[in-house]
Amino acid sequence: MPTAITYEACVRYVRGEATLAEARAVRAWLADPANEAQAQAWMSRSVGEPAPAAPAPSAVYYYDYAQMRANLHARMGVERSPPKVRRWPQWAAAAALAGAVVGAALIWPRPAAPQLATAQYATAYGQTRIVQLPDGSSVTLNAHSSVRYAAPAHAPAPREVWLDGEAFFSVKHLPDNQPFVVHTTAGFRVEVLGTRFAVYRRHAQGRVVLLSGKVRVAFADSTRPAVVLKPGELLQTTDQRPIELVHKTVQATAYTSWTANELRFEGTPLVELATRLQDTYGVQVVVASPELRQRKFTGTFPMGNLTVLCEDLAETFHLHIERHQNRLTLSANSPAD
Repeated sequence: MPTAITYEACVRYVRGEATLAEARAVRAWLADPANEAQAQAWMSRSVGEPAPAAPAPSAVYYYDYAQMRANLHARMGVERSPPKVRRWPQWAAAAALAGAVVGAALIWPRPAAPQLATAQYATAYGQTRIVQLPDGSSVTLNAHSSVRYAAPAHAPAPREVWLDGEAFFSVKHLPDNQPFVVHTTAGFRVEVLGTRFAVYRRHAQGRVVLLSGKVRVAFADSTRPAVVLKPGELLQTTDQRPIELVHKTVQATAYTSWTANELRFEGTPLVELATRLQDTYGVQVVVASPELRQRKFTGTFPMGNLTVLCEDLAETFHLHIERHQNRLTLSANSPAD
């Protein structure tokens, strides 16, 4: 059932109290220009309401909202007004720039944590994006993903990133050996000094693939020992209880082909192929021929255009793919085709 977008849901999103599903729904709603009038109405409604209480100093979800506003305005080409002692709540919808949807959120006055430098980045369906973090590290975001970055002003406290979706990290090693930590909702975090790796968190599954360097994967369950990955290794978990954990050697580049705008399948079951199409393009995939579920697919295809991709998939894998708006129906070709 779709998540209802209400004033209260948006407020919960701003305060960091929304569920993952609710946060995704609010971000998608704000990204649609058709909702701007409603957002403005809710902004007016919020005027005069007391600002939410500041979070405890130890809270990890401290945002530097002033800096986030400055970053957003810079991307939109909006000049900033002189700072005021008290700002009215502001609501910002995602801005489309150069065909890319820049992630946005409700901006609410909240005491900033001066010791943190923060940044937030997001992608829309069908979009990948390379961003430079304030520490010099780079992140390539896959479609429909977001990262939030926070770094303390001084070591030894770590640089921290919170990931929703899928991303490829190239972490800059700093002279003071300041650690870099990627947090997920999959029950683990990735700790690193300087390396290249990919992290995936969707569909009750978490995954880390290491290309170079060395990372340590620590678990929220303190009874489970941490795992140190070597280049070419994969660690994968599920949300099932007990947690299913896979640690094995893989062809690492197969898991990062999307950073080169390619979809690569290597003996990929249809259910995984369908999931990757859904994650990348935001489409619903329906399998009309049950026998297709037994097939596995191998091939590499450009990601840029969904229509062209469907044509390539149909020709290469001998499928019939019918597209209607946001729905793809896959069926086997008849013997006469």
